[in-house]
Amino acid sequence: MRKKLFFVYNPKAGKALIKNKLADILDIFARAGYETTVAPTQKHGDAAAAVAQRRSDYDLVVCSGGDGTLDEVVTGMIQSGFNTPIGYIPAGSTNDFGGSLSLPKNMLRAAEVAVTGNNFPCDIGSFAHEEASDIFVYIAAFGLFTDVSYETAQDVKNVLGHMAYLLEGMKRLSSIRSFRVKASWENTEVEDDFIFGMITNSTSVGGFKNITGKNVKMDDGVFEVTLIKNPKNPVELNNIMMSLLNRDMDTNAMYYFRTAELTLESGEPMAWTLDGENGGTHTKVTIKNVCKGIDIRVKNPPSK
Repeated sequence: MRKKLFFVYNPKAGKALIKNKLADILDIFARAGYETTVAPTQKHGDAAAAVAQRRSDYDLVVCSGGDGTLDEVVTGMIQSGFNTPIGYIPAGSTNDFGGSLSLPKNMLRAAEVAVTGNNFPCDIGSFAHEEASDIFVYIAAFGLFTDVSYETAQDVKNVLGHMAYLLEGMKRLSSIRSFRVKASWENTEVEDDFIFGMITNSTSVGGFKNITGKNVKMDDGVFEVTLIKNPKNPVELNNIMMSLLNRDMDTNAMYYFRTAELTLESGEPMAWTLDGENGGTHTKVTIKNVCKGIDIRVKNPPSK
């Protein structure tokens, strides 16, 4: 009996390059011995629904698109109640998560890894708020730039890649706002004014490698957390940006720590982004690391 593969792809992701690669990708699946069911997405939510409603007899789920598509597939996987290994063919503008796992940028080589690679048990995040609980794969963030990715037109993303995020964000530097936030983790509690916060399980954000800190492991059961304080003047803001880009965490300007669970409370609603997609507006969220919550196909498991 042939193995069964469920393939979900976003035809508009990145520069829509998959349209010219689709036949070759399906051929790779077939040569690896898989009978493939194909589900192209048309709108937000399609990938999550398709994976959540899939049959339980699929041996592998493969998705192609940006990190937002992967986020939906993982969400659908959790909603289904049964776990199937996930292959990922990155095709978006930035693909932070794919880069963190050293997945090939070449789509056909990534397809080969999806069907011949090794399963890597990877951490994911639970994002609980007032209304419900969501899932994210590699980043939950609030504050500066967090609404850029889903307010930037797709065609701009396609042309500019991750620079679209930066260019759109630079327009807003004159109107930076801060949020009064109380952060609680383990036996620690702090309250301060922050312009940005990110809870990550990735070696890059927005295309910048190692901006989340050094020695990041994606299966260690903890997140890397960066909370940036409100700068008093443009010079301080510039110093913060340089500190991040140089991977030198300035403890006077930010909090940086690792934790498996974190609660953030604000006096006013804050907009969140989950894996580059709209995560809603909330006054209190509790974020938990789901250690080794999914199996991702990789060529070689990340080094310990």
